[in-house]
Amino acid sequence: MRSRSPNPEVRHAAARPRLLIVGCGDVGMRVLRSLPAGWQIYALTSSPSRHPALRAAGAIPLSGNLDDARSLRRLAGLATHVLHLAPPPASGAQDLRTRRLLLSLRRAVAPRVLVYASTTGVYGDAQGAWLDETAPLQPRSDRARRRVDAERALRVFGRETGTQVSVLRVPGIYAWDREGGHPRERLARGTPVLEAADDVYTNHIHADDLARVCVRALLRAPVGRCFNVCDDSQLRMGDYFDLAADLCGLPRPPRISREQARLQMSPMQLSFMAESRRLRNDRMKRELGLMLRFADVREGLLAGR
Repeated sequence: MRSRSPNPEVRHAAARPRLLIVGCGDVGMRVLRSLPAGWQIYALTSSPSRHPALRAAGAIPLSGNLDDARSLRRLAGLATHVLHLAPPPASGAQDLRTRRLLLSLRRAVAPRVLVYASTTGVYGDAQGAWLDETAPLQPRSDRARRRVDAERALRVFGRETGTQVSVLRVPGIYAWDREGGHPRERLARGTPVLEAADDVYTNHIHADDLARVCVRALLRAPVGRCFNVCDDSQLRMGDYFDLAADLCGLPRPPRISREQARLQMSPMQLSFMAESRRLRNDRMKRELGLMLRFADVREGLLAGR
């Protein structure tokens, strides 16, 4: 006897792309607002208190912790697409969180697409030179080495499972409505910056543009590609904060020498002042077909206030 065709509604549900967002914080919530209709979305979180907000944004919250492999077992075979936005552990030279996630995803049919948000810190210090995605990786801190480790583990995963992996190398993320992610907070504290002779080039991306890049990468990134996800600005760190101060009507930050900075600042703050590079974003624009909404920080710093 000839079997009946499946219910059209069942076929439609099975064909829906299923996205798992790992680390659905500020950027992940912006991704939820940027996705086209028709996605089934899951969000992994280690904080049960975030479940209501995730549901309200259209995601199904899943409790899990990247530091606990047993809590990740339910992720196997769940999604056709994965967006990995979670940070690595706070110590060590390896990203064991990413390794645990990949181990879980291997337990069943692997996702078709996996997009990982890395950092531009993997390039190390270029002394202000221009870099594209072919530049060698020369991480100078364990924080950046953990990101390099994650990128390598993801490439191996892609080769062995057939998952289409792409890597987004992300610099400083800012937005007026991003908690702790706008220079006005630092300006209000009066945190100094380096004097011009010691200053370094920094790179930026507005959080809304980063969310749009994540969506484009999920939909159309070529296999195995890395992308510098930054805007078109070419500013040294001190000039960036001077500009933000002028736009926000705040005093410009004090300028100090590098030697003074070593005496006044934490190792973490100093690490961001120890590297200088300018990043080319041509590949992002060309291959993802993206036109930035905030191509210059002058356009983005006051947006959404």
